[in-house]
Amino acid sequence: MIQIDISSKTYPQDHVQTNLCVLQDVHFNIKSGEFCCIVGPSGSGKTTLLNLISGLDKNLKGSILINGEAPTEGAVPGYMFQSSRLMPWLTVRENVTLVLQKGASEERVDDLLHEVGLNDFADVYPKHLSGGMRRRVALARAIITEPPLLLLDEPFLSLDASIANHLRRQLIDICERRSTTVVFVTHDLREALYLADRVLFLSSRPGKIVLDHFVEIQRPRVPEG
Repeated sequence: MIQIDISSKTYPQDHVQTNLCVLQDVHFNIKSGEFCCIVGPSGSGKTTLLNLISGLDKNLKGSILINGEAPTEGAVPGYMFQSSRLMPWLTVRENVTLVLQKGASEERVDDLLHEVGLNDFADVYPKHLSGGMRRRVALARAIITEPPLLLLDEPFLSLDASIANHLRRQLIDICERRSTTVVFVTHDLREALYLADRVLFLSSRPGKIVLDHFVEIQRPRVPEG
């Protein structure tokens, strides 16, 4: 379970004595195995919230607990950032296997690269890939270990609709098979309603939870767009 209890999250501003408040009075829990989407306007603190959950940012008033413990940096291997953050000196295959234990099954990597449509690019370096292809590599790296917690920051942004829908279905299959807990940031309400068990709506800055909506549509669902 993830327990979020944020009184405020602020950032200092240059040449200004007051801090910029990004999140305020954000209190909710996410059950183990729940797929939770965070929706809100730009600047509402969605990415900041993911960074706090991951332990990358610990500067807040309040607390975040994952299974009763405060997150530490690097403790959430399944974090896909808005930017792909690929290692430019590694091939597609090497970027994906970077998070695996030595000696892990190459067949699993090959299968996943095929699923995300990159099997013909396994030995290609990131500089030769399009932006959408780099995002697919980053997604494969996030899910290759099938971690118990996934933090995904707009993972399907800029992808073709057919590819994005294929990856959404794959993501749901993986999460249901492994009872994965997912916190998924998106601007797309239709995407959230297709994927999520629950959708949390953040207000404009400072972000607050203005609606906590449980999605009662039975699976499998039909994606739009």
